Amino acid sequence: MPRIRQQNVLAAQWTPNGGAIGTADLTSADNQIFGENVFSPVVQRQRLPKDVYQRLSQTLAKGEALDTSLADAVALAMKEWALEKGATHYTHMFQPLTGLTAEKHDSFFSPTGEGTALASFSGKELIQGEPDASSFPTGGIRATFEARGYTAWDPTSPAFILENPNGALLCIPTAFASWTGEALDHKIPLLRSMDALSKSAMRALQLFGNTSAKRVFTTVGPEQEYFLIDQQYYFERPDLITCGRTLFGAKPAKGHELDDHYFGSIPERILACMLETERELAKLGIPIKTRHNEVAPNQYEVAPIFENSNVGSDHQQLTMQIMQNIARRYGLVCLLHEKPFAGVNGSGKHNNWSMGTDDGENLLEPGDTPHDNLQFLFFCTAVMQAVNKHQGLLRASIASPGQDHRLGANEAPPAIISVFLGAELEKVFGAIERGEAGESTPESFLGLGTPVLPPLPMHGGDRNRTSPFAFTGNKFEFRALGSSMSLSLPNTVLNTIVAEAIDYLSEELEDALGTGKELEEALRPILQRSYAANKRVVFGGDNYAEEWHAEAERRGLLNLRSTPDALPYLISDETVSLFSNYAVLSERELHARYDVFAEQYATKVNIEAETAATIARTMLVPAAARYLGELLAAQLPELASETKELIDQLVDALRALESANLAENHEHENILAEAKYMHDVVLPAMAAVREVADKLEKVVADDLWPLPKYSEMLFIK
Repeated sequence: MPRIRQQNVLAAQWTPNGGAIGTADLTSADNQIFGENVFSPVVQRQRLPKDVYQRLSQTLAKGEALDTSLADAVALAMKEWALEKGATHYTHMFQPLTGLTAEKHDSFFSPTGEGTALASFSGKELIQGEPDASSFPTGGIRATFEARGYTAWDPTSPAFILENPNGALLCIPTAFASWTGEALDHKIPLLRSMDALSKSAMRALQLFGNTSAKRVFTTVGPEQEYFLIDQQYYFERPDLITCGRTLFGAKPAKGHELDDHYFGSIPERILACMLETERELAKLGIPIKTRHNEVAPNQYEVAPIFENSNVGSDHQQLTMQIMQNIARRYGLVCLLHEKPFAGVNGSGKHNNWSMGTDDGENLLEPGDTPHDNLQFLFFCTAVMQAVNKHQGLLRASIASPGQDHRLGANEAPPAIISVFLGAELEKVFGAIERGEAGESTPESFLGLGTPVLPPLPMHGGDRNRTSPFAFTGNKFEFRALGSSMSLSLPNTVLNTIVAEAIDYLSEELEDALGTGKELEEALRPILQRSYAANKRVVFGGDNYAEEWHAEAERRGLLNLRSTPDALPYLISDETVSLFSNYAVLSERELHARYDVFAEQYATKVNIEAETAATIARTMLVPAAARYLGELLAAQLPELASETKELIDQLVDALRALESANLAENHEHENILAEAKYMHDVVLPAMAAVREVADKLEKVVADDLWPLPKYSEMLFIK
């Protein structure tokens, strides 16, 4: 049997790894594991002095600054709980501008000088840590020699225990700031934006007569897509190891054309991996609700229930980490790149976003008659106005090299930001614009053609899977996020732009009410003007269609196809003014992020380009040359000539790529120019090498080709 066939047989074999979860009586309280490793409000109530718990709870509920006098009592209770859970160390876990999480472990135990060690953990240690700020990307906020940076405890996101076969670790979610107090992470701006939106939304709610709410929260429920492939193939692919995506790979004869994977039966090994992953996530209080096969072979999705934006973002980072760790126990590797396989469905992270009060009211719930729900229409109008005004900023918030391969292809929305409202809401807003009385469609039902099946209530609008920003019942689904991304920046942007729009509309409404008008009389002209001014962003059709792209251009909508095109919107005058006005990000903090993201783009593409050149020169050309030698020895001149021609083309394309990679060709006046060079010159050179290499893959003898193929990686489970 050829070597590669033996590898496929080995990869296809799987037996339970001995870590079986087993069955449990889930009706028994003893078997309820959700949140068992979280220092949750329940644990706090049990372990903290009553007055400390009450003061801490009231502080968090009101969104006020934490009284540091509480810290010692909380630290003592947290330490004792963690030690009982087997933790020997603690870490301040934070989200630097790499988009990943970072941690530095410190032991609870310190020597006493008498040959023993004593466990200690003070309020000061809980509140503040000091990692090296200069070793993370800072966009110039910190110089190389300026090392001091601080982590600050975020009490709104519960601490938790991460278990390891050899111990446990207490993880304390924290913010990360420079010595000068500037945000070096994604958490601080997100928390600031949540405060800004709450303040703006509360101003509006008071105009609608709401006197019970004290605070408004934004919520997220991210749907995470990912691939699972056998680790044997992963470690045979230098491009996957180094770049997270395949730089070479011919399209297989079968992809997802038959739609036979989507929502199909989950393979046993995959399901076993999912079950253990969900069990570990449950211990951490992460409310996973859904799992299923996605469109592409070996692609899957997991989705949680909604949480407030800060906790949901922390949990999403943790989810990605746990998924990758657990997969290895089953001989699998979890791929989170937005486009690990060219020509195959990419992976996104649908960001379901909404607003709600602290007393349980969803501000984006239309009710049975949305035309009469003035409060809903107000907040929905604010979202549309925000999206229209800040299309470029929203696109910049989800920009990355992986996104440039994914957006607009195979299930991903295009780079044009538009809003899908659904037929019902479009009709309502159309009536408002015309100054007509609104009317909702009477509740109707879908008949399914057989008395065995019950009638299903018909929604006011179908889902639009091609829309970047779709209203889906009581929330907006920002579908354009990439699968590997942190939720923090896109939600920071969403919160801030919507806060601005709410304030704009509130000011108009306050002025109108000041003239003595009733609420409805005052509000309808405001909604009419706003919708008329912003309806260009509303589109309910096929976002993939070329006709829409032409129509979007006529409407004046942006089509920022690449990351270098989008990133300047992070530092436009409009963006700087917006974020400064709401104290979410200063101009210096915005420019730092712009510099970091542009540099990351250029660096990642450069790594891909050098990896592609190395693979082509040291693996693909030699394989093709060996095959050419076999053809010549076998006296097959026509096949040899065909192969020789492809090899010559590959060598020419390879030399062009290596020339593009030369250091002297990367000397540009600024980082954006370098990013554009990588996009305009280097990526096409890589594509040229790949085009010829993929042709050779279909020609060279199977046992000589050095890389596992799509037909193996995607279909052997």
